[in-house]
Amino acid sequence: MSPNPSRRSVVLAGALAGAAATVAGASSASASAERLDPRLSAEPWGTTPDGTAVERWTLVNGEVTVRILTYGGIVQSLEFPDSSGRSTNVVLGFEDLEGYLAGNNPGPYFGALIGRYGNRIAGGRFTLDGVEHQLPLNDGPNSLHGGEDSFDKRVWSAEPVFGGGTVGLKLSLVSPDGDQGYPGTLSVDVTYTLDRFSQLRLDYRATTDAATVVNLTNHSYWNLSGEGSGSIYDHELTLHADAYTPVDETLIPTGEIAPVAGTPMDFRRPTAIGERIRQPFQQVLFGQGYDHNWVLDRDTESELEEAAVLHDPASGRTLTISTTEPGLQFYSGNFLDGTLVGTGGTVYRQGDGLALETQHFPDSPNQPDFPSTVLRPGEEYRTTTVFALSR
Repeated sequence: MSPNPSRRSVVLAGALAGAAATVAGASSASASAERLDPRLSAEPWGTTPDGTAVERWTLVNGEVTVRILTYGGIVQSLEFPDSSGRSTNVVLGFEDLEGYLAGNNPGPYFGALIGRYGNRIAGGRFTLDGVEHQLPLNDGPNSLHGGEDSFDKRVWSAEPVFGGGTVGLKLSLVSPDGDQGYPGTLSVDVTYTLDRFSQLRLDYRATTDAATVVNLTNHSYWNLSGEGSGSIYDHELTLHADAYTPVDETLIPTGEIAPVAGTPMDFRRPTAIGERIRQPFQQVLFGQGYDHNWVLDRDTESELEEAAVLHDPASGRTLTISTTEPGLQFYSGNFLDGTLVGTGGTVYRQGDGLALETQHFPDSPNQPDFPSTVLRPGEEYRTTTVFALSR
């Protein structure tokens, strides 16, 4: 199912850095002069099997163009120049909705919003206030990323957001009580905001009418050399983390918080991802590469702090990630197996992209020593992550 080429144009009045904001359809992002003003447009992008219409929204600000789907809240593409000024898409994905319906189900979760619970829950079970809840088992003996029919497969409501020289998109959905086995009706919104300094900000918010567990994240896969360009093993990664959470053979945390020093898990200084990925270290063997949660070094509990830096020497691009979250899951694309064809028509193989998912720790509902992911009525779940690009 190919995207409909006709584009719905929107014109919104208001001050944007002292100027009126014009949102036009079918506008070109190639001319640098045109890229100076924030712009937002939407186009039809097919329908789901049940007939629900899907849109693709394009946000343009400064040097960045990002395209976001209402299906799964997916970041479908993100274009940013390299050190020579050539703009390229640097996230993995599919060229049409059919690709996501087939290849992302269950698939690699390219670019998607993940919920209710990002990462794994052991046995698909947890007990909250004395009541045991059973979730779908969609990752061997465990539940992964919220279950079989989770937030990455829902069509979200979309609302444009403007202000202060930024352009944004607010996505919302309601997850009913019992959805995928989770208690409570959960109301969620996630706002993507793009500023003129090449920063894409994600603000997550949720409320519930009954006690539940929540852990939201975004599952974009990055390749700073460009989508479809090959392996990310030469990318240099820095993680501001002295410790990580070791896992068992099913990738469930053991409950230990272990130091990274002296192991292939040590990314406290810039290190090429491929430098130690094939060492016979048990944790790397379990994940067939990196697929672990790092315990971030934080000075505060909830302020925005730098967590990771990813640099590609070949293109000169750098991605800096800041977050309010206590953890970050680094996944090195280990299970990309050459069966999926990406946005640019290239087959994705192992290591062709990596995910850096800001989060609370995996299996926290079953790990009392981990930071709590419980949300109760009257409380508000709020987290923020910023992806900043530079060259």
